[in-house]
Amino acid sequence: MTRLVLGLCALLFAVPLLAGAAAAALLGGGLGSGFGDAGQQPPSPAAAREIPTGYQQLYAAAAATCPGLPWTVLAAVGKVETDHGQNPDWTSDAGAVGPMQFLPATFAAFAVDGDADGTRDINNPADAIYSAAHYLCASGARDGADITGALYAYNHDTSYVTRVLTQADVYTTRDPTTSTGLSVTGLSATAGPSDAALTAVDYATAQLGLPYLWGGDGPDYGEKGFDCSGLTRAAYAAAGIVIPRVAQAQFDAGPRLPPGTPLEIGDLVFYGPSDIDITHVGIYLGSGNMINAPRRGAPVRTETYIRPTYRGATRPAAAPTDLP
Repeated sequence: MTRLVLGLCALLFAVPLLAGAAAAALLGGGLGSGFGDAGQQPPSPAAAREIPTGYQQLYAAAAATCPGLPWTVLAAVGKVETDHGQNPDWTSDAGAVGPMQFLPATFAAFAVDGDADGTRDINNPADAIYSAAHYLCASGARDGADITGALYAYNHDTSYVTRVLTQADVYTTRDPTTSTGLSVTGLSATAGPSDAALTAVDYATAQLGLPYLWGGDGPDYGEKGFDCSGLTRAAYAAAGIVIPRVAQAQFDAGPRLPPGTPLEIGDLVFYGPSDIDITHVGIYLGSGNMINAPRRGAPVRTETYIRPTYRGATRPAAAPTDLP
């Protein structure tokens, strides 16, 4: 990943002196010490499955050194960069290194000795995660002031920011008794999306930038791009949900949302001259935006879902009886 290298004269926020000791303690402690003691929400089921326990603890403790930075955002950066250190290729084409993919000069400016061993090592998970929290904090995440801007400073790519924020929602605990999202990333709708819907959105955002290809089903089928319904079908297939191939059939399959129902992340939004002539489909991201494969010559991208030809939405991850 390409990184913005900030000069050493940049304003650095102080990192609490206890950070390294806390990391060292967490590496030998139980899961609860990384969340309850750090004042952070516990991991969602998806986070618990995907993130190694030691990394979970480090994300929680490191995020606690920056008030207002959710640990899920820090964890989402780690997921997108190297799958929490599980991707063995830790050096990018741009020269970014380690589990949090720092350029060496940026790491030198923001490095923290996360495990209190007397060194600051770009390849050490504790050092890298604490340093990433420090960098995000200095870039606008403190007190939650500008998390989006902080992520953009981390990587000057709007699709990267979208993917990290969406992944953070996947990792955010939701209350299953109310279906109310506890997300703090700003992408969640009023009612919390299901894990399947979030998985579908995460898959779709990982395809940002791929070319439009008529009839394209994407890399999983050996193709270099998607058309609109190929993207939506592949996204829900990644979540274990089978939907039809073409936009009209996806619209007909439902379950259809009643008119006026607030959209949730992962809802499919449809367009066309009429309900029997659906010509386009996208996946709702929240905040009035969708991700879609728009047309020939335009890559998979995010844009507003509001269009004159909007026909309605479906919620593939929900049973009809679960709809409002």
